[in-house]
Amino acid sequence: MSKPANEQWICFDLPILEYNEALTLQRELVAARADEDIDQDMVLLLEHSAVFTLGRRGGIENLRVSNGFLKKLNIPIIQIERGGNITFHGPGQLVVYPIVDLKKAKLNVLDHVKRLEEVMIRVAADWGIKARRNSANRGIWINNNKLGSVGISVHRDICFHGFSLNANVSLKPFEWIHPCGLFNVGVTSMEQELSKKVSMDGVRDAVKRHVETVFGVKMLQMEQQWLMTKNRQ
Repeated sequence: MSKPANEQWICFDLPILEYNEALTLQRELVAARADEDIDQDMVLLLEHSAVFTLGRRGGIENLRVSNGFLKKLNIPIIQIERGGNITFHGPGQLVVYPIVDLKKAKLNVLDHVKRLEEVMIRVAADWGIKARRNSANRGIWINNNKLGSVGISVHRDICFHGFSLNANVSLKPFEWIHPCGLFNVGVTSMEQELSKKVSMDGVRDAVKRHVETVFGVKMLQMEQQWLMTKNRQ
């Protein structure tokens, strides 16, 4: 699956963002990549404020608490274009959004998804956590507990959205849903598996290192200001 590095991805380490802000940014970058206003693939690393998202398969029926309950907690529910069902994002979960021209990368969707899973598996292994993939339910698993999720979308050959890896995220909100529309499964985190918090900076660094190896690219670290300026020219 790994290959020698011969391409370069632009990498942005971003702070905690509201989901809609990150979604708008992704869509703008996808358009810029498709129009070749930006001629390199990119990856965004960030955390989200608490939010539930619904994929193309919906998922509101898998919400186990009322909308009123979530409103009191100021947790929105947002319908988006990625694959999959309902999931939760929140601080302590690293979200990684590669924006990749699949045609130029000579990747099909399944190959891309497998590579995203491989990155998460290798990151977990760096902390001594043995995770696996399940071809019936995309993402990575420890026994019957999901450690990381994958959900993508493709527009004009440009793949976006990506994966979320549970590092130190609160697991309580996952009890309020049937995660990814699945019954009789659990959700875990690196913190849960290790009985201690992990360094989010360390997880970010590990993700970048393994993205380089698995996708055969080199990361070009850019400041957030470049992203905002370039994308809005």
